[in-house]
Amino acid sequence: MGHSQKTAWITGASSGIGEAVTKAFVAQGGAAILSGRNVAELQRVAAETEAPDRCLILPFDTVDYDSIPDKVSEAIAFRGIVDVLVNNAGISQRSPAVDTDLSVYRRIIDVDLLAPIALTQALLAHMVSRGSGQIIMISSVAGKAGIPMRTAYCAAKHGLIGYADALRSEVAGQGVKVLVVAPGSVKTNVSRNALNADGSVRGISDAAIDNGIDPDRVARLIWEAVATGKREIVIAEGMEANIPILRAQDPEKLFDMVEAMVADGYAKKLSAQ
Repeated sequence: MGHSQKTAWITGASSGIGEAVTKAFVAQGGAAILSGRNVAELQRVAAETEAPDRCLILPFDTVDYDSIPDKVSEAIAFRGIVDVLVNNAGISQRSPAVDTDLSVYRRIIDVDLLAPIALTQALLAHMVSRGSGQIIMISSVAGKAGIPMRTAYCAAKHGLIGYADALRSEVAGQGVKVLVVAPGSVKTNVSRNALNADGSVRGISDAAIDNGIDPDRVARLIWEAVATGKREIVIAEGMEANIPILRAQDPEKLFDMVEAMVADGYAKKLSAQ
């Protein structure tokens, strides 16, 4: 499996899944466009790839919609083509709905749903006109079923899957592929960077995240899925791996299980971590 002569644009490339996806792509011969807000970390990731000369640092805030057309032009100009777009940038939440300010919903839906849609829409004509391209949406197991303390995050990630599924059907005959990735707990900063009910940054991690799947394994599975033409993959272990299956096959059982988890003090346990 190689990506020689191909260029991938990865958002949220400064850490976690985005960093791992970037490094794996470059290691397989590809060129990478690294986007995010932390320029120093983007530069670190590029320097740690096997070929920093095949990397372009393209910093921007994905919700700065006015800047997107210029960023798309810069990305295409790097090597004349963008073969793959990885919409990975995102933000999570750890707060009960009853306490959560509407600004948190607006922020998370903006970052996790509208921003990847906006970037995809801006790049889509480039891919369609060439008759080839790969769009990768990093959703979540929380985009397949509702997870407590993450109502805004679930809303955004569910929406992302809906957009991706509809888009896939439209562009499949035009040579553009769409892959949805639904990870469970992955060892990243997602919980530490999550928003509290008032919009403040949580600042601490969860045990499930700290013991989660290694991002390098996630990256490997993503690129394997691309190579084999998969349209959706779930990358999760244990109970998290069963959640999408139960949601599809026995939703009442899943609802009972999640309600029991909350009744058993899930929110308090999460807050105590």
